[in-house]
Amino acid sequence: MLDAVSLDQLRTFIAAVDEGSFSAAGRKLRRAQSVVSHTLANLEGQIGVRLFDRSGRYPRLTDEGTALLAQARLVVSGMDGFKSTARAIADGLEPELSVVVDVMYPMASLTDAVGAFRKAFPHTPLRLYVEALGAVLQPVLAQKCRLGISGSMPSVPEVLDAEKLRDVPMVTVTGPSHPLAARKGILRPRDLKAHVQLVLTDRTSLSEGMTFDVFSPQTWHLADLGAKHAFLRAGFGWGHMPVEMVQHDLDAGHLIRLQIEQFQPHTPPIPMFAVYRKDTPPGPAGQWLLRRLKGGEAEPLQSCQERPGARR
Repeated sequence: MLDAVSLDQLRTFIAAVDEGSFSAAGRKLRRAQSVVSHTLANLEGQIGVRLFDRSGRYPRLTDEGTALLAQARLVVSGMDGFKSTARAIADGLEPELSVVVDVMYPMASLTDAVGAFRKAFPHTPLRLYVEALGAVLQPVLAQKCRLGISGSMPSVPEVLDAEKLRDVPMVTVTGPSHPLAARKGILRPRDLKAHVQLVLTDRTSLSEGMTFDVFSPQTWHLADLGAKHAFLRAGFGWGHMPVEMVQHDLDAGHLIRLQIEQFQPHTPPIPMFAVYRKDTPPGPAGQWLLRRLKGGEAEPLQSCQERPGARR
């Protein structure tokens, strides 16, 4: 009998509770009161539980009915979500959106966009991966991710399109205990060569043979930006970091800003690009997310010939 419980019965149950009476529920559902009463009586018979106490002027929810009401709402809401998602997919909406994001991309901006995405597409799962250098492009090339947010590579493969999103301000820093922290003025190349430069390493072969603003023959390669941040604070070397990630350390004196001759008047920003395969461009959800990351522009997604800039 329980398998015969229908969504219509559950909707009628919820309407009777929300409207306060069977007659009011009938008006909301555009049914006669007798039909509502009969539907609920059948539901109670099928589940073997009395949902309403009918001894008073108005039906009153029983304790058992109260316990089942939340479950009824979940079932109805879940089916509404199922139908909404099915309609959206039929209209071209991605059933799931997978995005790989450059580790240098500001987390505050990404968090804001993801929060808004959840509200705009509550039934579209969003999978996010954070990578660096060629590891951003690889899952897009392999079609494991529909979108990539990259600022790492000086060029992208021909099968990908790229669209400019924003610039990420950068700064060159070291820890207060490092010898370079005591140097005043602009540092020349010969000043840097005697000290270890901390750089991110690529887990793929896509950037093999490339160098990204590496000025010291002594380098420590790190696969994690958090580790690079910690090593810089500890004075193990010097390197380039996103301003947003280290501003608190600069203000507190945990990191010291360096001025190097190659980067004057300041360390150049990293341009961030959205990358996607030309044969599988982003659908409605992906386009919406890109517009949000660009600052809420309403224009449809367009291809562009610009290419991502180099990594530090």
